[in-house]
Amino acid sequence: MAESEQITVEVSGRRLKLSNLSKVLYPATETTKGEVLHYYSQVAGPLLAVLAGRPVTRIRWPHGVADLSFFEKNLPPGAPSWLDRVTLPSSGSRGGGDSVTYPLVEDLAALTYLANLAALEFHVPQWRLEDGLPGLPDRLVIDLDPGAPAGLDECARLALLVRDRMQEAGMTGCAPVTSGSKGMQVYAALDGGRTSEEVREWAQQLAQQLTREHPDLVVWKMTKSMRPGKVLLDWSQNTAAKTTIAPYSLRGRERPLVAAPRTWDEIERGAQEAGWLRQLTFEEVLERLASDGDLFAAQLVF
Repeated sequence: MAESEQITVEVSGRRLKLSNLSKVLYPATETTKGEVLHYYSQVAGPLLAVLAGRPVTRIRWPHGVADLSFFEKNLPPGAPSWLDRVTLPSSGSRGGGDSVTYPLVEDLAALTYLANLAALEFHVPQWRLEDGLPGLPDRLVIDLDPGAPAGLDECARLALLVRDRMQEAGMTGCAPVTSGSKGMQVYAALDGGRTSEEVREWAQQLAQQLTREHPDLVVWKMTKSMRPGKVLLDWSQNTAAKTTIAPYSLRGRERPLVAAPRTWDEIERGAQEAGWLRQLTFEEVLERLASDGDLFAAQLVF
């Protein structure tokens, strides 16, 4: 690596070496690693609030989104000693009593360090750590995954049904997020009084009920043959071992799209106007953050 390809910066009181800032990570838009790092520095406030206290799984694209990617749960080799971490039992099928040491992303220095490793996506569970162990979930997530030719129009229709059922169950703070991929998520704040198993069971029952009531729109089983033209209501994201893309995280898609918090007015319009609702780019998310503030935190309240 040439000296000109590396700079040293101070972030949150930490000295970091940033490399290959001109490397193109999104060829379709010629978006560079430097622009990715800039995005994460600008969105750090609301994103760090989402990541705080949760073990963070990353997806890395070392050579950009047109090349190979890999999931990374463990702390990366060579991670600085100041990077917060937690060691938890492995939840993988090959766990066999093994453990995973996850990074905790509590400040901009940690976020910048991981993003500099071309970690474009940040995924977290629906619970926070309590005394170094998984706590009870503080939020519920319903992931809406459309099967072509269904898309965001159908997801918006279903999101409104999900919101209404959540509110009927006493979950008043509901927040919609377009995923930056194909579909969207609907979150609800929880009071921390239920286990992940209880939350998952409620979500599964909701999925089954909406499938019965709207068989032309919803499917609750993941069988691919059942999904064309319908939206999978994925209740399984509430399993304690599962993670979901963090709101405000970039996605490793062709363009630099973001898991973007939305308003319910937008979702209602998307359900009524075919083709109006679309995924948002990182530039659009920064513009919305400047004008509208943190929509996720504003809506995900008790």
